[in-house]
Amino acid sequence: MLWRHFRAARFSGFLSLWNVGGSVSSRQVRRHVRAILSPMEPLRLPLDCTAIESILPHRYPFLLVDRITEFEADKRIVGIKNVSLNERYLSKRPGEQAVVPPTILTEAVAQVGAILILAKPENRAKLIYIVGIERVRYRHPAHPGDTVNIEVNVKRLRSRMGQLHGVATANGKAILEGRMTFALGPKT
Repeated sequence: MLWRHFRAARFSGFLSLWNVGGSVSSRQVRRHVRAILSPMEPLRLPLDCTAIESILPHRYPFLLVDRITEFEADKRIVGIKNVSLNERYLSKRPGEQAVVPPTILTEAVAQVGAILILAKPENRAKLIYIVGIERVRYRHPAHPGDTVNIEVNVKRLRSRMGQLHGVATANGKAILEGRMTFALGPKT
C-alpha cells in the first residue's frame, strides 16, 4: 500500500509529503498527488439554479440569479434574473405598476459578481464580502415580466480583494450601473 510508505496532508492549499519508511517511486508520488489535488469540475454553461447554489451560499428566496449564460474567468460574467409577479419584495402602490426595489437589483448584481469570483477553484472554500458600493445609478425601474440581464466586469483583482463594475439592463435600457469592492475571507 502506498500509504504505508508516505503520508500526505493538505493545509491551506499546500501539500506536504513526508516519508515514513520504505521506498516509493516518483511515479507513485505524482499519481497520488494528482489524485489529492485534482481540480474541481469546470463550469458548464448555462448554469442553472442548482449549479449556482453549488457556488453561492444563498438559497431561495435570497438567491436572486436565475441563470448564468456567459463566463470568462477573471474577466466578465453575464447572468439573468427573471422578474415575476410572485416575488415577495415587489413594491406596489395603488394604481401603479409593481417595481423591483433598487436594493434588490443591487444585490442581484452583487450575486452575479460573487459567482465570477467564487467560481475559481481556489476561492470555492471562501466567502465573499461586499465592502463598498460606489457610483450606483438607477436609471429605469424593472417590472414583473422583465428579463434583467446582468453583466459584471472585473476592474481590479488581487488575491484577497478586488473591484467589479456591473450593469443591469432590461428591454434594451440600462436600469442599474455601479461599482462594488469586495474582500475574500475564510468560511467560519
